[in-house]
Amino acid sequence: MPNHILIVEDEPSIAELISINLLHEGYVIKKALQTEEAAISIRHALPDLIILDWMLPGKSGVQFAKELRQNEQTCAIPILMLTAKGEEGDKVTGLDAGADDYVTKPFSPRELMARVRALLRRHDNGQSDELITVDLLSLDSIAHRVWVDKNLPNPKEIKLGPTEFRLLEHFMRHPERVHSRTNLLDQVWGSDTYIEERTVDVHIKRLRDALGEVGCGEMVETVRGSGYRLRKLQRS
Repeated sequence: MPNHILIVEDEPSIAELISINLLHEGYVIKKALQTEEAAISIRHALPDLIILDWMLPGKSGVQFAKELRQNEQTCAIPILMLTAKGEEGDKVTGLDAGADDYVTKPFSPRELMARVRALLRRHDNGQSDELITVDLLSLDSIAHRVWVDKNLPNPKEIKLGPTEFRLLEHFMRHPERVHSRTNLLDQVWGSDTYIEERTVDVHIKRLRDALGEVGCGEMVETVRGSGYRLRKLQRS
């Protein structure tokens, strides 16, 4: 079954360029000129990926991405942010808002398609039917859910975006092991993607913040000069 992609772009010529390339690769597309129209489309049918422009009339793409990440139905949809803002600070803002990847205008259609394929592949691959448990955390990769204290009568569920979920899954499959940024890029994002190492730090912060809300933020440890690892909490 072909993947469904929603393009949220207010410049018709750019939306058409993206559409032509996506259709050529066999994707099913929908287009929206602004976030209100996109929200209606999403309520009708969830897309497999959203290509989201930063600068939109009315509500910005950044604000819309934040809202998508806060919604239980849309929090796992991969978001590719598309914008003319190319400074590092702008990229961090987009990633902090919930984007999984970031492409600056003007862009190469070939690179854009490669990023789309990589995002969809990362979203679909690596799933297992086993429940992974490390210390207080339990992760179900099929249901795309994470809990703390799952064995208690009322376990607390942790809401994560798709990239943070994959990061945590990788950490939980290899607990106590130190992972360099390069290793994480290869294993979580894929070796054929165009991602800067700084992107890893942004998503680690988002993962740590989410875990921190349930008292598990310290499990994601920075190993100075080496990378990151998931460690077990010291229990008394």
